[in-house]
Amino acid sequence: MELINTNNLPGPIPRTLIADDQPDVVTALRLLLRGAGFQTEGVNSPAAVLEAIKQQDFDLVLMDLNYARDTTSGQEGLELITHIRALDSTLPVVVLTAWGSVELAVEAMHRGVRDFVLKPWDNRDLLKSLRTQIALGRRRRQQRRLKAERQTIHYKLQQELTESQEIQEALLPKDLPQIDGIEIAVAWQPARAVGGDYFDVLKFDDRHSAICIADAAGKGMPAALLMSNVQAVLKSFAAAGVAPNELCAQVNSVLCHNMVPHRFISCFYALLDTQTRKLSYANAGHCPPMLVRRGTCMRMKEGGPVLGIFPDRGYLPGEIELSSGDTLVFFTDGVTEARDAAGDEFGEERLQELLTLGGEFSARELRDVIMAAVGEFSDGPVQDDATLMIVKVIS
Repeated sequence: MELINTNNLPGPIPRTLIADDQPDVVTALRLLLRGAGFQTEGVNSPAAVLEAIKQQDFDLVLMDLNYARDTTSGQEGLELITHIRALDSTLPVVVLTAWGSVELAVEAMHRGVRDFVLKPWDNRDLLKSLRTQIALGRRRRQQRRLKAERQTIHYKLQQELTESQEIQEALLPKDLPQIDGIEIAVAWQPARAVGGDYFDVLKFDDRHSAICIADAAGKGMPAALLMSNVQAVLKSFAAAGVAPNELCAQVNSVLCHNMVPHRFISCFYALLDTQTRKLSYANAGHCPPMLVRRGTCMRMKEGGPVLGIFPDRGYLPGEIELSSGDTLVFFTDGVTEARDAAGDEFGEERLQELLTLGGEFSARELRDVIMAAVGEFSDGPVQDDATLMIVKVIS
């Protein structure tokens, strides 16, 4: 015979486990609940209760407190409540007993009982209590499932971010190549687990090396994915015989064909000839690097627009001749746009002042001084991806 749900509870027909050491009570309760549209199962001992809960799911346990061990203290039932809660902390338990006291009711509630009903019971009140506790129990279980799902999603996202961070760090140079007469130090700080800043030093031969710094618009995973694409394209074109302005044009052409809307990359690419001390470069919309020489500061601006927007634009070449003691500073806007509590930016003037005063510092010392100053100014982590590269001519 098909059981019809007449209990007015949304969802599946509720399953209720009834536990009492008196078979007549179990039978009477099963008839009452069955007539109200419940599915029921009856047992007569605490051990049977626990075994039934292990074998199948229930929406509620309706149980007596007194069984074979004694008939008045309720201790056996209290212990059973504790075991039930250990198996399923969201399963509603309603106690139905002929031996009740305020102390016993308080202790039962303390152990997790949702309602406490004395025998003989009122059918209408009992059914109302059961329906209420089943609805609340289903809500708690749904909340627990949602919480578990959120925790699983959060764990997977954290795992993916950790793996992405490891991959991105592997794409960046771990050890910078040694270039005769040149000292290089780099600081790279993404605002999130991964970032859109990129730097590299490519040594083609004993005479020619390339220095690159780039910044993808945005932060986090989108910027990191974009930057990995830029890195792959740039390295595919980079060579000792390719002029920086030609390389920027080639990279720009490729990126314009696969760039998503409202995204772009600023990039500065330079080619160093250690024999002639000439540094040829092209600036594709990037923060102009600073050349500090005997207390004065020059900016390297020649080039063209950012990469990935204007497919037909060319790039002008720039060139400087380096001298012993020169300091080149490449940076992304996360360095100069770091803000303090009042919203003021660190700014290029502060950066330039540190550079002109730090002429005697090594590349590493100067890098550390600048990043410490930025951190102290902003009083915390950077708000945007920040990369700083110091290149010092030492001979």
